Amino acid sequence: MRDAAGQIGVPVTRVADGHTPFEVFWQKRFLGNSRLAPCSEILKQRPCRRWLEEHADPGETVLYVGIDWSEQRRTPAIERGWAPWTVIFPMCDPPYLTKGEMLDQARAAGLEPPQLYALGFGHNNCGSLCVRGGHRHWARVLEVFPERYAAAERQERELRAELGDVAILRDRSGGRSRPLTLTEFRERQEASHGSSAA
Repeated sequence: MRDAAGQIGVPVTRVADGHTPFEVFWQKRFLGNSRLAPCSEILKQRPCRRWLEEHADPGETVLYVGIDWSEQRRTPAIERGWAPWTVIFPMCDPPYLTKGEMLDQARAAGLEPPQLYALGFGHNNCGSLCVRGGHRHWARVLEVFPERYAAAERQERELRAELGDVAILRDRSGGRSRPLTLTEFRERQEASHGSSAA
């Protein structure tokens, strides 16, 4: 963001609620997961909307949303959610670039993508601890950031003690679906890789 702001001559405006996703889960008494993540609404959408209402005339302001053509099904709900502002999705328009091609174009323009992309993550959300991530994502967190994984595992365990049998991940093996804790997931990863990480 700093690089892009420098290129276009507009300073970055940071809008933040000040809470972490796990603090939101405690407040809502709900552990976010790949299907439902209240942190997104509370930590991103609400603060941004408040800022827009105070600083941005809908008649003169266009919102650019960074989803690409592979997620185009989401655009109608996003447009409805941000009304009365006009919303544009530039990465949904031709040419239909892959994420790798977009990152290459960013580098060619002098914009260094966030570190998580270089480390093999598919997105740059929540410092790698996005509860919407699936098994591959959390396996990568465990491999690259074992200390972050351990912190998320501890926080999930504390929430489970309060909320019951809930988990960030799901085990869908054997034709059934059940909560899969980060502890159990880590133990499976360690057993399959002969590792003692985290």
